[in-house]
Amino acid sequence: MRRSDPVDGFRLAYDRTGSGPAVLLLHGWPGDRTDYRAVVPRVTAAAEAIVPDLRGFGESDRHPAEPHSQYTAAAQARSIIALIGELGLSRPVLAGYDIGSRIAQAVARERPDLVGALVVSPPLPGIGDRILSPRAQQEFWYQPFHQLSLSTELIDGRPDLVRAYLRHFWSHWSGPGFVLGTEHLEHLVAMYGRPGAFTASVAWYRAGAGSVATSVAERVPEPAGRLAVPTTVLWPPHDPLFPVQWSDRLDQFFVGARLVCLDGGGHFTPLERPHDFGAAVTAAAAR
Repeated sequence: MRRSDPVDGFRLAYDRTGSGPAVLLLHGWPGDRTDYRAVVPRVTAAAEAIVPDLRGFGESDRHPAEPHSQYTAAAQARSIIALIGELGLSRPVLAGYDIGSRIAQAVARERPDLVGALVVSPPLPGIGDRILSPRAQQEFWYQPFHQLSLSTELIDGRPDLVRAYLRHFWSHWSGPGFVLGTEHLEHLVAMYGRPGAFTASVAWYRAGAGSVATSVAERVPEPAGRLAVPTTVLWPPHDPLFPVQWSDRLDQFFVGARLVCLDGGGHFTPLERPHDFGAAVTAAAAR
């Protein structure tokens, strides 16, 4: 494990393995960089993999900073942009799912010159106010809950409650037949169960960066404003948060994004479909 130079006072913990064209793998919530443990061996046969813990997660720094300034998508993107520069990476592939997907897209919009390609799973733009439908809101209840101080009062620093809370999402959001291993679950409990760790992890939502706030606020750009970075979208069929039907507006936000509807798996694409995820990243890196 290595540590980056600080940006806004945050140092990122990251792993760096392999050689060849660079790929950066960005994790989701409620996870950390170990979400990619099954993807990295598939990628490093042909590329160099850099896998960071995002700000406030895992072994990276977390500070009781004001969420709107330090834990937004733009703030997380600043750390990733700085890491690309610090490591001297030449137009790496950025890959991510869940909040990692949003951050990868934010980097590509802010600095398209730094990014060779994107490989992302939901969330993606184009959802719009469909996220406010009654069915969707039954799934996204946790986002307004995370806005409440009650969520951290109940859960932060209490490993038993962290375990129960995380287990719910890892079982409910995953596809048929997937079970998060006990060892990985206990690792996440150790990370999220430390005092202040759960609070830092939900700062993303308190900063207004969650899918509900982002989707409702999104606006279709003019054609010249569409993201032109080559993009592969991996959309799993059993993700209860993001139905495949919500992929119908990608062409309004991307120039020629390639949509791959996976045969199986749920929300946790790198863990549930590591072969597909790794193959897509390797193909993007070989361009």
